[in-house]
Amino acid sequence: MNNKHIQQVLEIEKKSQEILEKAKREAQELPILAEQEAQALIAKAKAEAQEEARQIVAQAQAKAETEEILDEVKKKNSEIEALANANLDKAVAYVLERVIGRA
Repeated sequence: MNNKHIQQVLEIEKKSQEILEKAKREAQELPILAEQEAQALIAKAKAEAQEEARQIVAQAQAKAETEEILDEVKKKNSEIEALANANLDKAVAYVLERVIGRA
């Protein structure tokens, strides 16, 4: 073999050794990268779930507050209606007294 062929063989061996070393490094890094990506996905899913839970709680609180306000309004309406009925009786009596008193 001449020197040129020997040099080519040595160069090919050197490149194959570099490729092998690179493949080994990448193989060692893959589990770490996979773990990091998995942790990122878990964190994202957890954050999304927490936000969704927060929204559900906020909606539930808003609904509860709305129902509470509605109950208060109904109660006040009943009170006002009762007062109006009581005053109506007094008003009718007053008008009748005034009409009869003038007649």
